[in-house]
Amino acid sequence: MNWLLLIIVTFVTFLLMEGITWATHRFVMHGFLWYLHEDHHKPSPGAFEKNDAFFLIFAIPSWLCIMYGLQDKSAWLSGIGFGIALYGLAYFLVHDVIIHQRFKWFTRSNNTYVRTIRWAHKMHHKQMEKEKSESFGMLYVAKKYWNKVKADKLRNAPKLAQ
Repeated sequence: MNWLLLIIVTFVTFLLMEGITWATHRFVMHGFLWYLHEDHHKPSPGAFEKNDAFFLIFAIPSWLCIMYGLQDKSAWLSGIGFGIALYGLAYFLVHDVIIHQRFKWFTRSNNTYVRTIRWAHKMHHKQMEKEKSESFGMLYVAKKYWNKVKADKLRNAPKLAQ
């Protein structure tokens, strides 16, 4: 197996997944599969949501690409699967752990990036309906959210120094 190709395809796939995830979130989750995603925008009891089914939408192709790629010694196919899987891991850590805090691992982070992704996601969840939402990405955050968090930090800096 060509290891360099595997690494390059894995990395490129990981990067492309942000755009794929944005488009899926914007046009599928807030479109014809809203009935699966809707409970994610409304408070619901329990640890799981119908929205969690989207895990399978990405996990199954990832698993199939890895499995068939390794069986056929196809670096590009395995790389696609590994890239999707790594993005899924990043999604879990960012979305479920850091943003929604399903696991209480990073609850007090003052990191600018963490605060920015939390703010962008909060603005996304501000709308309880499928229309009029904003900020559909996960790892990439628009400049307006960075500016808001930086302005908040500057405004609160004198209070922190006291």
